[in-house]
Amino acid sequence: MLNLLVDTLRVRLSSGAKKGDEVQLLGFLNAVLGSSGKEPIKSLEIMENTSIKKEIEDGKSCILDVLAVLQDGTKVNIEVQLGNEYNMDRRTLFYWSRVYSGSLEKGQDYRELPNVIAVNIVDFDFPHGGGFHTCFRLREDTEPSLILSTALEIHCINMVQWRKLEGKDVQKNPLHRWLAWFDEHSPDELIREVVSMDSAIYEAFEKYEEAKKDQDAYRTYWAHRKFEHDQVSRLNYARDEGEQKKAIEIARKMKAHGRPLAEIAEFTGLSPEAVGLL
Repeated sequence: MLNLLVDTLRVRLSSGAKKGDEVQLLGFLNAVLGSSGKEPIKSLEIMENTSIKKEIEDGKSCILDVLAVLQDGTKVNIEVQLGNEYNMDRRTLFYWSRVYSGSLEKGQDYRELPNVIAVNIVDFDFPHGGGFHTCFRLREDTEPSLILSTALEIHCINMVQWRKLEGKDVQKNPLHRWLAWFDEHSPDELIREVVSMDSAIYEAFEKYEEAKKDQDAYRTYWAHRKFEHDQVSRLNYARDEGEQKKAIEIARKMKAHGRPLAEIAEFTGLSPEAVGLL
């Protein structure tokens, strides 16, 4: 359920963006940006991402899940990351800069560069130490109210912290409603509640069901999702293998220095039997 909003749009965009997908994206963005004091967005345009199918065929993950332009010219990119590749800070800056610098046409003045907002929905603890919704801007160190430029704004929706949040208020908080719908751990009765009480979420649900009927687009979408999950599995396996090798190396050094087997096992996490065989 985490990817439901982007699932819908990604399925639709894989066969060409169509009018009518803006309603749910507008509702979600207003829920995210409204919590930081922004005026409600009245309209937006979804920019077609024709590279999605090619990137899947090439074995690559999509750069941007959804790219949209607001009525004031601000560009917004939404990206969903299921697995932690330990590069999210620099990754989001890189893709933010791609959208920002790519908006300047030849002969244009720098003043014509738009504001660019990145919205990252992650299913791991990023940024570490933050809450379920963090927002970053270009602020002065000693005077946080002094902003260098409104050009950069990066939001992180941390689903790990969201699940830990106590006192979720789906009745009054629209972002809470959206995240309850995204969260695959939400009970069915809660999903039915937020779908019934929020027209934009209802629209998203209806579009998602409709999009699933487009077999070509849906197969393309699930090929992308399979790639994502396979990539996460490979990364986790590689990390586990690396940690195991490091533990064995440390155990051998401790053993060479005459440390007791029980102490080595407790320190490295290896079994006493495994330490004895080193």
